[in-house]
Amino acid sequence: MEIKEISKQAREIWQDEKLSLGQMIVVIGKVFGDICRWERNYAKDSTTHTDDDLKKELGNLIVCSVQFSENLGYDPEDCIRLALGSQEKISKER
Repeated sequence: MEIKEISKQAREIWQDEKLSLGQMIVVIGKVFGDICRWERNYAKDSTTHTDDDLKKELGNLIVCSVQFSENLGYDPEDCIRLALGSQEKISKER
């Protein structure tokens, strides 16, 4: 799926709702917490910890990142390029 399609579908789902940066942080924190609980893997959570659940949460990070980038006035592709450049630099510094 192309980034433009992710953006289009997110806009269709959320319409004109735009979150503040603080609200975005809370949403990303919630998704990150879900991933942390998946990794912690307590017995009480075993029924919900499936590969599909983890894929859903990783997808939530992707969709939220695209949507939030645009809500803040940034081009998601520019954000991705900057992140990849940063990761490449960090990788070489190891």
